[in-house]
Amino acid sequence: MMGTTSSVDFDAEVVEIRAAVVEEVNELGETALFIAAKNGHLDVVKELLQYMTKEGVSLKSNSGLDPLHIAASQGYQDIVQVLLDHYPELTKTLGQSNATPLITAATKGHVDVLHVLLSKDPHLLKIPRSNGKNALHLAARQGHVDVVKHILKKDTQLARHTDKKGQTALHMAVKGISSEVVRLLLGADSAIAMLPDKFGNTALHVATRKKRIEIVNELLALSDIDVNILTKDRKTALDIAEGLPFSEETAELKECLERNGAVRARELNQPRDELRRTVKEIKQHVHTQLEQTRKTNKNVQDIAKHLRKLHKFGLYNATNSVTVVAVLFATVAFASIFTLPGGDRDDGSSVVASTIPFKIFYVANAFALFFSLAVVLVQITIVRGELKSERRVTKVINKLMWLASICTSVAFTSSSYIVVGRHNRWAAIFITAVGGVTMVGILSFLTYYAVISKRRRAERKREKLKRKGRESTLSGDDSDFYNFYVI
Repeated sequence: MMGTTSSVDFDAEVVEIRAAVVEEVNELGETALFIAAKNGHLDVVKELLQYMTKEGVSLKSNSGLDPLHIAASQGYQDIVQVLLDHYPELTKTLGQSNATPLITAATKGHVDVLHVLLSKDPHLLKIPRSNGKNALHLAARQGHVDVVKHILKKDTQLARHTDKKGQTALHMAVKGISSEVVRLLLGADSAIAMLPDKFGNTALHVATRKKRIEIVNELLALSDIDVNILTKDRKTALDIAEGLPFSEETAELKECLERNGAVRARELNQPRDELRRTVKEIKQHVHTQLEQTRKTNKNVQDIAKHLRKLHKFGLYNATNSVTVVAVLFATVAFASIFTLPGGDRDDGSSVVASTIPFKIFYVANAFALFFSLAVVLVQITIVRGELKSERRVTKVINKLMWLASICTSVAFTSSSYIVVGRHNRWAAIFITAVGGVTMVGILSFLTYYAVISKRRRAERKREKLKRKGRESTLSGDDSDFYNFYVI
């Protein structure tokens, strides 16, 4: 029993030693299996697989490839088949740029290897490299007709798949020289000819840039091709052709494009560009006009404000001047009655009170006094109030001036009875009637005007609230010139 156990351990140790020897790598990181697969030694591969583990079989060299990838790259169908028979999961191993063995085989054009790999895992077709390119992209770029045909037979929708640059397999195909590959892709889906990449390049733009005249003709033969489609930098295929170095090939390419209706971008979009420029000019003109209008309105407002200020000062000066003159008239008229022409008697009456000139003087002097007092009363009552506080103070002052004017009138009237004497008392009564009517009339008029003014201010306030704060620059300023407050 112990001998049997020792024999098993010995066999296991031998297996480990063989595996270690077989999986040894050289300075390039290559195992013996890798070298055998690379050189197509099928028998050596079969022999080595008997002694290698799964980890050893999938071991990558310094180049980033494992035995399956190198065999697929070299096109050794039998070796690929043997490797997958031992380890089917090797189909998912990734090489350089995350390429699957299928992509490696497609890039090299090995359709037999492709068939073996797809028989093990059909989903390999949809696994792209790190840049988004799948097996169809790379086969089309290299012009491998059989590989492209085999892939499209498996799945025609792969013709629409794009890489990270937005390129389809057709974009890749037109970079090459195989018109047959281009026809195969267009036969699978002709609409891909109009699919742009992320820069707006269609297959026609790319083929023109690469100077592939035969492929350009294939694309122009399509019924739904747009020969004047623009790239993102606003270029047509003809613009690209004209940007190429001059040669017979370039000249032929331009002639081919123009024959099929190709034009330059500036010719294609001239009406739209003109419209865009016109709209831009209109916008600039409108902006300039609006800015000028704003400046004009501001200037008009400043002028109107200055005019209102001058008008206010003019009103104040006129009011003050008239008031001063009216006060002088009233002072002279009041003093005249006590400095009688011709002197006075012991009882205070005038010596010439019964004469016609004195009567004329008396009447005229009385009218002058009352009218002057009326003017003073009007001037101090009708004021231009700017602030509520000013109007409150002026209201008190006005009431006092009213009282002072009334008292002055009463004093003059009472003294007139003394001056004219008893024989001419009718004159004093007449003056009393005239003065009373004058003062009462003036006070009644001012009271009426005050009521009307307050009513108008209330109406303007309500109208202003209805307009919600909107103000007029010119028409609304008329009220400022005539907005007198009667206190």
